Amino acid sequence: MSHFIDRRLNGKNKSAVNRARFIKRYKTQLKRAVADAVNKRSITDIDSGEQVGIPSRDISEPVFHHGPGGTRDMVHPGNRDFMSGDQIERPPGGAGGGSGQGKAGKGGKGEDEFIFDLSREEFMDLLFDDLELPNLVRNQLLGSTEFKTIRAGYRTDGAPANIDVVRSLKGAIARRTALGGPYRARIRELEEELAALLAAGAALDDIRVLALGEEIERQRARIAALPFIDTFDLRYQGFVKQPEPTSKAVMVCIMDVSGSMDQVRKNLAKRFFILLYLFLKRNYDRIEVVFIRHHTVAQEVDEQEFFYSRETGGTVVSSALDLTYEVLRERYDSSVWNIYAAQASDGDNWDSDSAVCRDLLGAKLLPLMRYFAYVEITPRQHQSLWYAYQEVAAAHPHFAMREIAGADDIFPVFRDLFKRQAA
Repeated sequence: MSHFIDRRLNGKNKSAVNRARFIKRYKTQLKRAVADAVNKRSITDIDSGEQVGIPSRDISEPVFHHGPGGTRDMVHPGNRDFMSGDQIERPPGGAGGGSGQGKAGKGGKGEDEFIFDLSREEFMDLLFDDLELPNLVRNQLLGSTEFKTIRAGYRTDGAPANIDVVRSLKGAIARRTALGGPYRARIRELEEELAALLAAGAALDDIRVLALGEEIERQRARIAALPFIDTFDLRYQGFVKQPEPTSKAVMVCIMDVSGSMDQVRKNLAKRFFILLYLFLKRNYDRIEVVFIRHHTVAQEVDEQEFFYSRETGGTVVSSALDLTYEVLRERYDSSVWNIYAAQASDGDNWDSDSAVCRDLLGAKLLPLMRYFAYVEITPRQHQSLWYAYQEVAAAHPHFAMREIAGADDIFPVFRDLFKRQAA
């Protein structure tokens, strides 16, 4: 079997084939490093590349060589203490004989880790490698501003790179056939007349025979003078831009900003929302984000106010769900938009309001949505809102709920919510 390796270099003298092979071979180590980087880096750098250190022992490759084979007796000079069959005692202080104390030596050498630079796209591919959007549907919309270039017949002018050689040659052959038709017909007539004269006994040097020969050569010269290809034989491939349907999604972010929701919990919620947004960007061409914050009253705000404005007071979650339903009904038709929602809360809610939230989700919101994810950011015991949402999760498969206790739980919970579903 023959193997062909593309060793052409792409940008910055990096071989794309070798790079892809390296990522495939050490995917486990790279994915582990990417998961650690998500927990350590700031949110603003979440979609940039990463430098990954791989221990040198993990990138060593096996080497095959011929062994000596058989049984051989060898004598090594310099051995004065041991005979064949003697047992050698283990050195004191461990197998290496060293105690780990003392001054630094000047001998020996070590080997650093291998540093591999992941690009932004490679980092995001590893970050979302085995994830998928639940109930992913790309709704096609009319009147899109995206265009796709498609073939549209042939033209008589255009760029030299768009010349269609086969079509141009076909046109040239047709032109030469049409223009040379009368000459070929005349040649056939002259050849028939010449054949009749020769059959009647005319000599080759007869004046009439010589005149017919000259006329035949003159007609053949006219055919040969026809150009093989002319400028008006050229045909160019035509292209037009056709509107292409695109997929669109809306992401609704709902967060509790009451007095019990401190800045630490808001930062944890922001990390989860950012991960969801980046994940949606990889699956949809266009995304709109709606930010809804609530305490006792819900408001639609911008991103800055959503994450950093401070509020005090109680919590009524149903106000946010009511506002979400109004926004979706007025601006986002579920038949043409893929609707996703994520709600972050510390679990606090007015006791009698939890049942209202359950009914709102089941009757109004979830029928419009592809997926609804609820994360509760609290290390303490769950309250009435959690148990009300458990009833919703039991009745609706596209509703999911998880608990986040700290920053280390964000990425595992996110992966659990959006893990690849079995076929």
